Amino acid sequence: MTTPVCTSASKAATRAATPAPYPSFSTYVRARGPVLLRTARSLTANPCDAEDLLQTALTKTYVAWDRIEDHRALDGYVRRALLNTRTSQWRKRKVDEYATDELPEPASASSTATATALANDPAEQQVLRDAMWRAIMKLPDRQRAMVVLRYYEDLSEVQTAEVLGVSVGTVKSAVSRALGKLREDPELAPVR
Repeated sequence: MTTPVCTSASKAATRAATPAPYPSFSTYVRARGPVLLRTARSLTANPCDAEDLLQTALTKTYVAWDRIEDHRALDGYVRRALLNTRTSQWRKRKVDEYATDELPEPASASSTATATALANDPAEQQVLRDAMWRAIMKLPDRQRAMVVLRYYEDLSEVQTAEVLGVSVGTVKSAVSRALGKLREDPELAPVR
């Protein structure tokens, strides 16, 4: 017979081979697991985090199984354990920002942060899109057509020139003037 290298692992394997002390707990988890997992998923954004959250809450429930008087209210108990566990996780999260008297980043970094915040908010994206279209509609017809073909239809300068029947140099100069006008548009100032 060989001697186990890891005694704690062999003890855990022995314990796993023995029947669970609470067979009603196993039955409950099998029956209500999918419903409780949906609840956990509603508390977290990541499905893997939801599984971890449910496992932690079920572990807490298992430890308290013999103290729970009314087993008809188990769903409420587990949901409360889910919520309390999630709240504890949220409170323990690492915060990397600290209040100081001096700003650590230059002004350009704050404008980048503002642009990133705008890019993540769908409402702000729509406001920006609307402002951009209003600014484009102010351009002369020819410049507007070139900007739309170049940047919205993603055509090259050569393709844009072919579509409009003009030279590539005309496309380059007209697009350059159009972009200059868009940069000066006061409605697009917050984006810069």
